[in-house]
Amino acid sequence: MSTARPPEGAALLRVRHLDAWYGAAQILFDVALEVRRGEIVALMGRNGAGKSSTLKAIMGLMPRISGQLDFMGHPLAGRKPFRIARLGLGYVPEDRRIFTELTVQQNLDTGRQAPRAWPESGAAPAWSADALYELFPALAALRRRQAGTLSGGEQQMLTIARTLMGNPYLVLLDEPSEGVAPLIVEQIAAMLLELKRQGVGLLLSEQNLHFTQRVADRAYVLEKGVLRHQGGMAELARNEEVLRAYLGI
Repeated sequence: MSTARPPEGAALLRVRHLDAWYGAAQILFDVALEVRRGEIVALMGRNGAGKSSTLKAIMGLMPRISGQLDFMGHPLAGRKPFRIARLGLGYVPEDRRIFTELTVQQNLDTGRQAPRAWPESGAAPAWSADALYELFPALAALRRRQAGTLSGGEQQMLTIARTLMGNPYLVLLDEPSEGVAPLIVEQIAAMLLELKRQGVGLLLSEQNLHFTQRVADRAYVLEKGVLRHQGGMAELARNEEVLRAYLGI
């Protein structure tokens, strides 16, 4: 498997003509997007717009898709989710899916993968449990706590930290700020910006405009599985017509 790092500005993830179905019902229509190295991209829209389905389609979790999905030169269509993860694509699902009977430390250990290398320009970001405890100080005090006893926000931090233990080049995050206390949202925002600084790409499904304004470089807006708007985050925040029509703001 090639691990050559794309040059600065090159797309880590490129999606073209993505259609997806649940049974006979088509729910994504000709979706196109890309995420570059060291870039945070927001996928926005109301509930039911197709944001989560887009992330699941990229990750190989939709029952039926068509289109072109390319991650660092690797076609994703037809690959099993665990094989996609092994390429260096991380996924943080909306429902978190922690191991509730295991401790925080044990949950982190389940996500551990070997460090990855980008030979052309040095090592990819490599995360240890200790480094993640520095990034999420609240988890450090909870490392021996059973994960099922954590608050929703603490579980969200744990899920993100467990994904980072796989040392991904790019991370898909589904609604990272939803149902999370403001203090933890601020910690998640700081974490995303640190990942961006290290060259990791991030694609997040979000409805929280304030949060996406804080972290995202660009945004794609979906409505009923159709891409309705794309552009810089600052431009979207000023576009009252798009905000009103597709985000209800």
